[in-house]
Amino acid sequence: MSTVTIAPLTESLPAFLDSHDFSDMAVIADNHTFRFCYPDLKALLPKHTLIRIKSGEEQKHIATCELIWDALTRANFDRHALVLNLGGGVIGDMGGFCAATYKRGIAFAQLPTTLLAQVDASVGGKLGIDFRGFKNHIGVFQQPDAVLIDPTFLATLPERELRSGFAEVIKHCLIADAVMWDEIRRRDLDEQDWPTLVAHSVAVKKRIVAEDPTEKGIRKILNFGHTLGHAVETYFLNQPRKRLLHGEAIAIGMIAEAFIAFQKKMFDQELLSATEEYIFSVYGNVRLSDEDIEPILALTLQDKKNRGNQIRMALLDGPGSCAYDIPVTTAEMRKGLEFYRGLTKN
Repeated sequence: MSTVTIAPLTESLPAFLDSHDFSDMAVIADNHTFRFCYPDLKALLPKHTLIRIKSGEEQKHIATCELIWDALTRANFDRHALVLNLGGGVIGDMGGFCAATYKRGIAFAQLPTTLLAQVDASVGGKLGIDFRGFKNHIGVFQQPDAVLIDPTFLATLPERELRSGFAEVIKHCLIADAVMWDEIRRRDLDEQDWPTLVAHSVAVKKRIVAEDPTEKGIRKILNFGHTLGHAVETYFLNQPRKRLLHGEAIAIGMIAEAFIAFQKKMFDQELLSATEEYIFSVYGNVRLSDEDIEPILALTLQDKKNRGNQIRMALLDGPGSCAYDIPVTTAEMRKGLEFYRGLTKN
């Protein structure tokens, strides 16, 4: 497991660079992080190559990887070089994937700038890109050389991005910490203690990943809400007028999958009510029409947790507890989405 440091970059980055001897250095940034974050980072770095790409999940594909690999090649980067990924989940996933595959792998560090990346995407060594509309369909497991989390970057985020990242905080509490779940659900979004929650989520994920680095067992619980959530996200990715952020889709997935677990008698009505009421209060309505349901269900067939043609889910089995590899039918998933739809009609 890579080292995760939560501190201002002015402290953590010089310490990291001083402890290594890299032949070259590149920074990958998107339009947003180039504007809001790169100026502060640039002052901390020696001579380096800047690789600037467009923002958004829709850029997370092989063609953008080719641009990154081409930039590294033209700069004559060898296998002793370093890539710094400055951004959210898209930059971390794709930049890490490019570094892990360039010349069979060069060093990279994650510098997450969004709440989503700080609490989830940057930690754990999952790297990848979307392919033919399927999220994270091509990728590898490779731990970064460092994860440097600077909570002050959160001040650059619009509220919608902060809310999106909060979905992963909620997930970590639901699957692994009943006490923290009880604390966060009693506060509105603007009342949350972000530094504490970032550190808490990192600790939860590090503990689980250390036990199961390549997702053969318990690490699968980190996918709670993600079977249906990823399917919803992928479906709306192709409909720009209804585009959802990752956390907004995962919020739908958590409610629907909580209902599936309840129907399987894995926990009681109290937990279901608390889960759907709090998540719905934070994320509100996303209208799902009759025409949306079947295409979303079809997308779950490509979920990476499946075994053969059988859908396998991570499902809550109590407050702060989660089971994995639970077989789920299409009919059960349909009922879960219909339960969510029923909430949006209130």
